[in-house]
Amino acid sequence: MHASTVNCTAVVGAPADEVEGFLQTALKIAQSQSAKSFELRAAMSLARLWRDQGRTANARCLLGSVYGWFTEGFETPDLRSAKALMEELTRS
Repeated sequence: MHASTVNCTAVVGAPADEVEGFLQTALKIAQSQSAKSFELRAAMSLARLWRDQGRTANARCLLGSVYGWFTEGFETPDLRSAKALMEELTRS
């Protein structure tokens, strides 16, 4: 899966723009496959990267659009993490 490539790349210290490109690709793949859980994970990773770069508004907009799609499953670890990140981004 492409997401595991992103994690490995981030671990070895790839430049932020390269990591962002991988995450954008992962997000597009998930969207093209209607894989909402993978889309959420890619969006969370990209939102964290943008948050760390001071691009909080972009991060909040991206994550909010993906998180808002869900109507159930809010007790799952991924959606709990997304909610916590959204709250953090809202406070920033």
